[in-house]
Amino acid sequence: MSEFLKMDIFFAVTTAVVFFAGLMLLVALYYGIQILRSINRITKNVADESDNVRKDVQQLREKARSEGMRITHLMDFFLGMRERKRSKAKKEEV
Repeated sequence: MSEFLKMDIFFAVTTAVVFFAGLMLLVALYYGIQILRSINRITKNVADESDNVRKDVQQLREKARSEGMRITHLMDFFLGMRERKRSKAKKEEV
């Protein structure tokens, strides 16, 4: 086999491998871009939901401040009921 024929085969194979590797790189870049777009959408959704949660907590704080007395009374009532049940259960055990 002549040296020029060997060089031609080498360059043909090398060209095919480079072309195939470039094609695979383009496919990988396409899927990578799709993944990054999905991550971007997810982070936007998380940011929007965290803003909504922050607004809800702010409303809850405002409501607790304006109706603090009511909430305190309700908590005292329910905590008192819990303590009564516990004391009854302890009395029955003894």
